[in-house]
Amino acid sequence: MSKQTVSLIFSALTLLVASCGGSNLGDNAVAGVPAREAFAIEEIAAFDEPWAMAIDRATGIVFVTEKKGRIRFVGPNGKTGTVSGVPPVDYGGQGGLGDIVFAPDTGTDGREPETRTGPDRRTVYLSWVEAGSGKTRGAVVGKAQMVCNDQSGCALQDLTVIWRQQPKVTGHGHYSHRIAFSPDGRHLFIASGDRQKLSPAQDLSNTLGTIVRLLPDGTPAPGNPFADKGSPSDQIWSYGHRNILGLAFDAQGQLWDVEHGPAGGDELNLVERGANYGWPEASDGQHYGGDPIPDHAQKPQFSAPAISWNPVIAPGGMIFYTGDLFAQWKDQVLIAAMRPAGIVRVAKTGGKAREMARYSTENRIRAIAQTANGAILVLEDGSSPEQGRLLKLTPANNR
Repeated sequence: MSKQTVSLIFSALTLLVASCGGSNLGDNAVAGVPAREAFAIEEIAAFDEPWAMAIDRATGIVFVTEKKGRIRFVGPNGKTGTVSGVPPVDYGGQGGLGDIVFAPDTGTDGREPETRTGPDRRTVYLSWVEAGSGKTRGAVVGKAQMVCNDQSGCALQDLTVIWRQQPKVTGHGHYSHRIAFSPDGRHLFIASGDRQKLSPAQDLSNTLGTIVRLLPDGTPAPGNPFADKGSPSDQIWSYGHRNILGLAFDAQGQLWDVEHGPAGGDELNLVERGANYGWPEASDGQHYGGDPIPDHAQKPQFSAPAISWNPVIAPGGMIFYTGDLFAQWKDQVLIAAMRPAGIVRVAKTGGKAREMARYSTENRIRAIAQTANGAILVLEDGSSPEQGRLLKLTPANNR
């Protein structure tokens, strides 16, 4: 598909809010705020229920996962293609094909780089949902070689499952299955949602409601906080999580997540070793039926979010911005938002954070990424074929 410049303007809705000590303004407060900034928007391609994307830094090719079980890509010239060898997925509800992450360069410490194992070959990690016995299912992560012989077709080769969410349970929600590598490339972090079962998030004998820390081959990383409890506790880095949809490291090498609360209480967390984030014993939201949940101020034994939202923002993916096109945003968090639709920009100080601005969009945003030159890519959460557009954002004066 050739690139088509779309004459759209994102309105930047600036909201200064308190840090985690107070409730943050959400949906209702956004309406009527005047536009302060603008982007030039370029439509790159369109996808069917896109969930995540990864950029091959060597070529600029963007790989996009679609929930129904397809990986497609688009090159800098606008040419699209499809990746073969994708595993079968259990599609339904929030389940299907999930994250995609290329292995980072790890050659700086003397080891062979894992990122590029040949001229057209890269190590890639994928997450998806697989069926279990009966009506159970769970998230898995696999490692493969992405082999591209030309820019019209690529294939996954030597795909191996290296991690499984434990246990598999019924239902179609809260898989999370976001993937992030530590900046040094030595550790693989995977978000494992509570699968809408609540109490397992406080039970260290399973990996539901946790973030796990592994070696790149999927084995538990040495030094994990609960290693003395045996498997699978030896995988767990933090727990008490609900449904993590964003996972990323900042410039200081600290891990952060963004996760969905229940009715209210979406939160951004600084993820620390052995920390318990409280779900379902503590939340800044309440149960969907209206039953109250103690907030973090009432339950100080749990790690409180850096910022929480009530009403919600319904987060998708997140990044820490590092580019020069929007230089004033460096090391700030950009969060894909689905309600209200747009991008939420957050600044952090230590373990606290405050919302700086919102950029409203016409459609829900599922994923966000940054190109090598600092442009921002966003994926719309399209629910019908070819309705999830990949858009490129640059400063308005670059149009």
